[in-house]
Amino acid sequence: MSQISVSSSLAPFTSSLSFISLRSFSRSSPLFYSKPRFSYSLLRLRVRSSTRTMASHIVGYPRMGPKRELKFALESFWDGKINAEELQNVARSLRTSIWKEMADAGIKYIPSNTFSYYDQVLDATAMLGAVPPRYGWNGGEIGFDVYFSMARGNATVPAMEMTKWFDTNYHYIVPELGPDMQFTYSSHKAVDEYKEAKALGVETVPVIVGPVSYLLSSKPAKGIEKSFPLLSLLEKILPVYKEVITELKAAGASWIQFDEPKLVMDLDAHQLQAFTHAYSELESSLSGLNVLIETYFADVSAEAYKTLTSLKGVTAFGFDLVRGTKTLELVKGGFPSGKYLFAGVVDGRNIWANDLAGSLSNLQALEGIVGKDKLVVSTSCSLLHTAVDLVNETKLDSEIKSWLAFAAQKIVEVNALAKALSGEKNEAYFSANSAAQASRKSSPRVTNEAVQKAAAALRGSDHRRATNVSARLEAQQKKLNLPLLPTTTIGSFPQTMDLRRVRREFKANKISEEEYVKAIKEEIRKVVELQEELDIDVLVHGEPERNDMVEYFGEQLSGFAFTVNGWVQSYGSRCVKPPIIYGDVSRPNPMTVFWSTMAQSMTKRPMKGMLTGPVTILNWSFVRNDQPRFETCYQIALAIKDEVEDLEKSGINVIQIDEAALREGLPLRKSEQPFYLDWAVHSFRITNCGVQDTTQIHTHMCYSNFNDIIHSIINMDADVITIENSRSDEKLLSVFREGVKYGAGIGPGVYDIHSPRIPSTEEIVDRVSKMLAVLESHVLWVNPDCGLKTRKYAEVKPALSNMVAAAKAVRTQLASSK
Repeated sequence: MSQISVSSSLAPFTSSLSFISLRSFSRSSPLFYSKPRFSYSLLRLRVRSSTRTMASHIVGYPRMGPKRELKFALESFWDGKINAEELQNVARSLRTSIWKEMADAGIKYIPSNTFSYYDQVLDATAMLGAVPPRYGWNGGEIGFDVYFSMARGNATVPAMEMTKWFDTNYHYIVPELGPDMQFTYSSHKAVDEYKEAKALGVETVPVIVGPVSYLLSSKPAKGIEKSFPLLSLLEKILPVYKEVITELKAAGASWIQFDEPKLVMDLDAHQLQAFTHAYSELESSLSGLNVLIETYFADVSAEAYKTLTSLKGVTAFGFDLVRGTKTLELVKGGFPSGKYLFAGVVDGRNIWANDLAGSLSNLQALEGIVGKDKLVVSTSCSLLHTAVDLVNETKLDSEIKSWLAFAAQKIVEVNALAKALSGEKNEAYFSANSAAQASRKSSPRVTNEAVQKAAAALRGSDHRRATNVSARLEAQQKKLNLPLLPTTTIGSFPQTMDLRRVRREFKANKISEEEYVKAIKEEIRKVVELQEELDIDVLVHGEPERNDMVEYFGEQLSGFAFTVNGWVQSYGSRCVKPPIIYGDVSRPNPMTVFWSTMAQSMTKRPMKGMLTGPVTILNWSFVRNDQPRFETCYQIALAIKDEVEDLEKSGINVIQIDEAALREGLPLRKSEQPFYLDWAVHSFRITNCGVQDTTQIHTHMCYSNFNDIIHSIINMDADVITIENSRSDEKLLSVFREGVKYGAGIGPGVYDIHSPRIPSTEEIVDRVSKMLAVLESHVLWVNPDCGLKTRKYAEVKPALSNMVAAAKAVRTQLASSK
């Protein structure tokens, strides 16, 4: 790979760019391996193979870089340590590396415009000039100031709402639209990136969020009726899409990809008609272009399939055939003659090596339906949702490593399947893959009979606590003696550079365990003293010992493996490193008792024991795909149950079991949702069914639309739930205005922690007052939206001070009104 010239000031962000390597294989090159189980992971062969490209396609690719180069550049830019040009240089280097590597690997249909400085939906908002008025934008090309203000807020205005992208752990910025929104072509990013790739000698397929999915992913702006028909704006946004298409054609593009993932949702006739209308309107502009409509994350319904395959001016259709097995049957039942099928057979959502033999068999069956020259091998969705490159995992167990494929390896898999379809099957590569599949199935480290029996024994009980929540709350209040509107935080406090250094040095054996414990203890003491100084009622220890709320627990559970650089973007510059669940799960030893009891000894106020719940651990991990997800979840629930009971025995009277990702795993189709909610809620109840009435069980949820599952949340039977509310413009409160009764404690977030903006006391008083209009004062808690890990103390201290002052002010108001 040719090296990319960068300025010396960018060295920290670009030093590892040369490692974005697909290590593809040459047709004539021998394989280098010593054991069959290990060979597959070594097939990161650098394939500068032949100049011929096969019918292969990648829906999208991770943006952060193999070692989070973009993350560090973004955060340095936001902190004023580098300028816009330097940030753009890092971004350009990443894009160049990705395009060149895909081209070298033999991918025919290479995506462009899947890179983003923050979020692809926000990029579409910028393209359309759909900037909410509060950001003071006066037209012209949208720059970083406006773009990042929409994403993160600024000192004077809050950010736009952020919520989960379908059922993934990726978050997008929700467009705010209304009848008066004026759409203008205001970001030429899609065209610029196409030209950038072309100048490098790489022909790409520009990718744009489709017009109908964009509108269906939006919300009415503040002050606009909830019932406002977002699809009524279709006629207003299509002219901008036409301008983009015209520019791409003029630049020489021959293909364009519209991502329309909303087609996998339950859609009514009016919504389906919007797709027909949109692409009929765009047909003349698209003339001369090959048009791919890409869907992903689930099956399309029979009605959606009929609508999609009947669209005018469309050349190709992309389907997720990993999570959309029913779609495969629809294709087999009939596919439009002369159209291309982009078959998503390589999983873009997980890290397991593809079963190449099984995929090839499916592809060969499809070939007989759509025609040999009309079948394109693809990923099931963008590889954004998986880790970047397995080559960087030098410490991962060799057997487990042989079972895996990250984004770079998945590109090799896609091309290998395309080659096999064209008669150029690499027998050695397929053989190594088969050996890895067999190794995983037979490995004794995968199965633990005792764990499987314990999980199987759970069936037949609903695992509810013996006493109802109102009686429990009364018993807990007698023990805890909390004021009205008790204040608390969600768990984590800022993770400083010094704190990260301490953890890093301990992990590298550069400091002793005694030195590590001393440093963490001192950090906990600071956090406890700060909370007491602020007069917060229920304290947390700040989680200084934790790198990540899931990885921390996974490291102490059996059946988990961990990466060093397996980062996945969650939102903006925020990345997570999901553990890999490869086998049956159990808890060998207590995980949090030492730190929680230490923290409780430092204060007379209640100290929350902080745990991550089984559903969140499941949904935020790369999960084994050789057994149903609910079976793995029950195993995790039993492990957390052991921890809950040990915390209670150690004198911890308030235990928070976070289920931030409960809704995230909700199937996209309504017919499949009840089954998921049943086992997910049951898993949570398993964790705490054995505690005493006086032990208060909290849970926390964030950044999803919870209104449609509120009854399942009530069914979790937690004593207190803290839940994101402020960033979503208090959408949560509407469910209580509509008559839902919630008898447990509840803390809708009073300020958005994902913005550096510090809310005033008056603003928080206003929010609490709105909550009291729909919730009883004796159940209401006052807390931020989420944990404080990503914030700085200079922001946290005044924000929490204002939060506590607001709670006290409202208490005074309530007392005086009696």
